[in-house]
Amino acid sequence: MRVLSALILSTAFALPLAAPTLAEDLPRTISVTGTGTIEAAPDMATLMIGVTTQGATAAEALAENSKATEAVIARLTISGVAARDMQTSNLSINPNWTGYDSSTPTISGYVASNMLTVRVRALDTTGAILDASVADGANTLNGLTFGLADPEPAYNDARREAVEDARAKAELLASAAGVKLGQVMSITDAGAMTDPAPMYRDAISASPVPVVGGELGLVANVAVTWAIAE
Repeated sequence: MRVLSALILSTAFALPLAAPTLAEDLPRTISVTGTGTIEAAPDMATLMIGVTTQGATAAEALAENSKATEAVIARLTISGVAARDMQTSNLSINPNWTGYDSSTPTISGYVASNMLTVRVRALDTTGAILDASVADGANTLNGLTFGLADPEPAYNDARREAVEDARAKAELLASAAGVKLGQVMSITDAGAMTDPAPMYRDAISASPVPVVGGELGLVANVAVTWAIAE
């Protein structure tokens, strides 16, 4: 028992002595996050257009809707929109309830809706396509967004700017602390996104529906850790 007690006691005294050694072995580092932003003119637009119709029955509402939607799709095709750039994104039929102020609401006909997501690659035709679609039966517009068909090159430029921004911040911190930067320990891509608020330029369409493309802000963030030079 005396031998066991002595062993436990010697171990208890040995453990605290190891902590300073571990702390001294930890590398000294500076970690920062850099941001880069690239502005680019969009080269495509995405429309959310649709047809909403009413009928005495669900079948009548759907039949009327189908007829109008087919006309809209035909017009989009004539306007140069490829089949791969049109997709049904929502199709619904709902009863039109009336008499909510009474104890017995009733159905007064049905409402059918068909929404299309349309990519317009010839950006200067966006306004004309909207105008023609409405003339052929589209009566719902749920959104218009601009983007790039291939955003990766612009994102890569933004990532390069983000790394440069991170280095500038790290050098500033190192100088303020009276140390020097060593080698890069790690780089993490913290994500890239498109700024949803474009900067506006000239209108891209002289049609009855003027459309302004503006510029997109593509933002990239990186997290970089440098060693502090000894």
